[in-house]
Amino acid sequence: MKTCVLVSIVSLVLAAPVWSQGSAQPASDSAADAADLLRRDDPDNSVERGPLSSEPGSVVVLRGLDKVTARTRDFEVAIGDTAQFGALSITAQYCRKRPPEETPETYAFLQINDRRTDGFGVDVEGEQVFSGWMFASRPAQNPLEHPVYDVWVVDCRA
Repeated sequence: MKTCVLVSIVSLVLAAPVWSQGSAQPASDSAADAADLLRRDDPDNSVERGPLSSEPGSVVVLRGLDKVTARTRDFEVAIGDTAQFGALSITAQYCRKRPPEETPETYAFLQINDRRTDGFGVDVEGEQVFSGWMFASRPAQNPLEHPVYDVWVVDCRA
């Protein structure tokens, strides 16, 4: 039994990645693999992308739910434009969809304001209820918290 454990430990040590002497960087093969993983898992696009990257989209497709009537509606918002969904004003700032070769993900940066009236039907300055990233694969990660409406990302188109 002790021999098996010793053999397992020796095989783990021999299979460990080789580090350059005096460096905290992995050898070239490991560095390339790590850079590839960073490119794939970088929603901010702060790491330079390789040939598999996509271009930012020009239209974000959203789905809205009115919790009072239980009706949903899909709508498109051009980047830089504002769309109305019920009492919400939704401004799309950025969206991107990864290509099929990479891990599927669609994400968008949205700013959502809840419009208000003065009691006589005249719009007054609304309250910003959401400003941030929404991910299509994880709608609960950064949700819009509103008592009447839900909004989430469905797609990003060029």
